[in-house]
Amino acid sequence: MLNLPTYEDVAAAAERIKGHAHRTPVMTSRTVDQEIGAKVFFKCENLQRMGAFKFRGAFNALSKFDERQRRAGVVTFSSGNHAQAIALSASLLGITSTIVMPNDAPASKVAATRGYGGSVVIYDRYKEDREEIGRKLAEDHGMTLIPPYDHPDVIAGQGTAAKELFEEVGALDALFVCLGGGGLLSGSALATRALAPQCKLYGVEPEAGNDGQRSFRSGAIVHIDTPTTIADGAQTQHLGAYTFAIIRRDVDDILTASDMQLIDCMRFFAARMKLVVEPTGCLGFAAAREMKSQLHDQRIGVIISGGNVDMKRFCSLTA
Repeated sequence: MLNLPTYEDVAAAAERIKGHAHRTPVMTSRTVDQEIGAKVFFKCENLQRMGAFKFRGAFNALSKFDERQRRAGVVTFSSGNHAQAIALSASLLGITSTIVMPNDAPASKVAATRGYGGSVVIYDRYKEDREEIGRKLAEDHGMTLIPPYDHPDVIAGQGTAAKELFEEVGALDALFVCLGGGGLLSGSALATRALAPQCKLYGVEPEAGNDGQRSFRSGAIVHIDTPTTIADGAQTQHLGAYTFAIIRRDVDDILTASDMQLIDCMRFFAARMKLVVEPTGCLGFAAAREMKSQLHDQRIGVIISGGNVDMKRFCSLTA
């Protein structure tokens, strides 16, 4: 029986990260409101420390380490944003970090992870198991493994983004949250059900990797091969035990978005709102646009999960 995190854990995480994580801005756009026919609020986690919401969960988890764990260090596996979040959080807390990253991770994310002090171990995501590599490193060196999403302290930390959004703008009719492994969505679910229980909550994942949608609708975790999508932050192969339990209980539906929809959103954010948003960060907005006929006159929230995209890649996609 899993001991699932609660909203009280989200509230405690908010106190723990206060003064360390940014309270990111909420932005609006009259153009978006006119297009969708609703009032849309964007929670801009692309402006979070290290460029993504992941800092919240990483710092919350590492700040709870005891002295032995701090001395031994932390290990994790990530395609980029959680990698940077753990490396930066560990550096701030005086903890050594080892990060297992795929050989096709964006160069800017690998460089940033190393820049934050992380020791990077490269693997082939199509041939090797990152979770197995991480567990082996933890066992061999006595480090604590903090996975990118399936951990109660990570989930609670991620939920603080939605908590801040509700505190700033009040109740919403619907909230759209990107979905990879489910840390942000499950944390957002805890905050949503506590602060705006009537709000419809939608997870959004890449069309090419809809394991979360299939899991949600079948009632059991579905495993897939690594999906081919520009949304590298959502190239997960399955949900976690903790995240799936919360998502199945508290989320209204799981939607998908195509790579072309994500590119259109990237262009819009850059041209009209002057925001650099990575493909994964566009998932929520893409789904809201697709659902606009059902959102008329409603108050809508969208969490922009991050902005860590290689500039050459960004230019090639948006040109």
